[in-house]
Amino acid sequence: MSLRDEIAVVRKKDPAMHNSAEVFLYPGFWALSSHRLAHKFYKKGFFFIARFISQVSRFFTGIEIHPGAVIGKGVFIDHGMAVVIGETCEIGDNVLIYQGVTLGGTGKETGKRHPTIGNNVMVGAGARVLGPINIGDNVKIGAGSVVLKDMHSNSTVVGIPAKEISEDISGMSTGIPDCPADCLDQLRIPDITENEICALNERIKKLEAIIAKLTEEKNNESL
Repeated sequence: MSLRDEIAVVRKKDPAMHNSAEVFLYPGFWALSSHRLAHKFYKKGFFFIARFISQVSRFFTGIEIHPGAVIGKGVFIDHGMAVVIGETCEIGDNVLIYQGVTLGGTGKETGKRHPTIGNNVMVGAGARVLGPINIGDNVKIGAGSVVLKDMHSNSTVVGIPAKEISEDISGMSTGIPDCPADCLDQLRIPDITENEICALNERIKKLEAIIAKLTEEKNNESL
C-alpha cells in the first residue's frame, strides 16, 4: 500500500482524525509500517534484525507484532496499546483491531499455532483469539470475548468462551454498513447471558403454568 492509501484507511476508520498529518501520531500506523519492514527481513532469514525492529516498535508504540505474522492490506489498529500478534498469525484485508487484543497461541506447540483472521473482520477491545483457529470473513468479535474455536463467515462472536450469534445485527439501523470493519460498532452486540436468562425465565413461566393447571385439575378431582 502507498502512503496515501494508508492515510485514507486511518481517516476512514477513525472519526477522531481531523487532518491527514495526524496519521503520523498514530501508534498503529507506525507499528504496521515497522512490521512491513521487519517482515521483509524475516522472510529473507535475517531473524535478529527483524526481531530488533519489532522490539523497537513495541517499545515506542505498545503494540507487539511478531515479524513472522502475515498482515493484509487496509488493516487498522485503533489506539493499539497492549495489542499482541503472534508469529504464525495471518490477517486478511480491511481488518479493524482495537486496543488490548491478543491474537496468540495456547502453548508450546510448533508449526501453525496462531489464528487466521479473514477479511473485513472487527476484533473488539480486549478480545482474545487463541490457537490455530480460523475466523471467517465479515465477522464481528465482541469486546472482551475469548475465541477458542473456528467461527463462520458473516457471524457475530461474543462471550467467554465465545459463541456465534445467529441473528444478523449488521442492518439493525439504516446507514450501518454490512462490513464489521467499517461500521466501528462495538455496542450493538447481543448479550448471550441476558438471552439465556430470558429464555430460562420463559421456560419457568411455562412450567409454572403447567403445574398450576395440573394442581387445579387434581383439586377438581378431589371435590
